[in-house]
Parts: sequence; C-alpha cells; structure tokens
Amino acid sequence: MLYKAVWDDGSIIDLPVGKAVCVGRNYVAHAQELNNPLPDEPLLFMKPSSSFQSFDSEIKLREDLGEHHYEAELVILIGSVVDRDTVCYSDAVAGVGLGLDFTLRNVQTRLKSQGLPWERAKAYDGSCALTPFTPVTKHHKLRDSEYRFWINGELKQRGDTSLMINSIEELMANITQVFSLYPGDIVMTGTPAGVGALTHGDKLQLQHNNGVKYSSTVMIT
Repeated sequence: MLYKAVWDDGSIIDLPVGKAVCVGRNYVAHAQELNNPLPDEPLLFMKPSSSFQSFDSEIKLREDLGEHHYEAELVILIGSVVDRDTVCYSDAVAGVGLGLDFTLRNVQTRLKSQGLPWERAKAYDGSCALTPFTPVTKHHKLRDSEYRFWINGELKQRGDTSLMINSIEELMANITQVFSLYPGDIVMTGTPAGVGALTHGDKLQLQHNNGVKYSSTVMIT
C-alpha cells in the first residue's frame, strides 16, 4: 500500500506525498557517538517518497539489505511553498510528527570511506517510518518540542529542540537556499544520541510532548 500522511485523529492529510529533506549531525552528542566532526553548516541529504511507510502496527524492513539502525527524529510537514525569498518560515509548517530514519550503517560506513554518496544506505524503500502529524494550530511552539523513543520498554533516545545545533527555522532557511520545499514535503530535523540496530520482533514506541504515544513492531523479512 502506498504511503499517505494522516493527522493524529486518523483523517487523511490533503497534501501530496513529497520528498524528505533530512538533517545529519544536528545534535552534538549524536555526532560524538559516531566519531563524526560537527558540520560547519547543516548536513543535508534526501529520501524519496518511496522510502516512506507508516509507523503503525508493523514496520516492514528487508533482511537481505543488512542490519537496519534506527534514528528517531522530530519531523516537520510542509504546508505551503518555502523558498529563498520566504520571510516567516514557521508559517509554512502544517504539522509536526515523529519519524525513524533507518540507516544501513555498515553500508553507509563503506560508502563514506570511498567518498561515495549515501543513498544506498539511507534512501531505500521503507527507510522512513512516520507517525501521524499534529496540526501546528493545536501544537505547542516549535522551539519547545521534546520527544522520546523506546525499544522493548527501554528508553533509547530523547530529543529536544532546545538541544539542536540548528533550530527548525534555521534549518528551513538553510535548506531553501539550495532547493525549495513544497506542500507535502517533510523535514527530518536530526537525531539525538542513542542510535543502534533493530532486530526482528522489537517493540517500538515514539512519544511527542503532545502526550500521544505511538507503537509498532519491527518485521524484518
């Protein structure tokens, strides 16, 4: 089934399914845990719409691709065009959700060592699992967002926008100097420390500070 974004009340979001612009190393502790230097500017990469799947009862991943690592992130849904002439970036944000950026870490490490692009490790089918979105009109300020991620009941990651190297507005300003964002696009704002590998049958939970907790089970086949 093709992915379709939904609001947290279960209704379908009337926006096309766009691209994901992802931000690497936006938390100091995560860069340090992977022995990566801090970037001088936001580190950007993209995932296509074919990478999207819903964070619902099951998350399906391919065993033949290798070991899948999780990265929990705050996700911004774009509701109107954002380009380099935009003045108020927050006005273009339609919703806020959570997501898992899946990474084939061994593949990524090999590609990086060869100076090659990361797409095989980051942009494969199903590599972006997304929760429902909360409309920003019902949501607290973007500068005050906190979220948590558990595996099998154990807290693995805690993210907080106050700990980001670049704020959401700063990220959008930087991204749109390179390419525009369109309705239905998403921005994955970076992951905090605590990333690691998933195994078949893992029970996952994501919770935003809107109080809603989302649950899923990993199916690696």
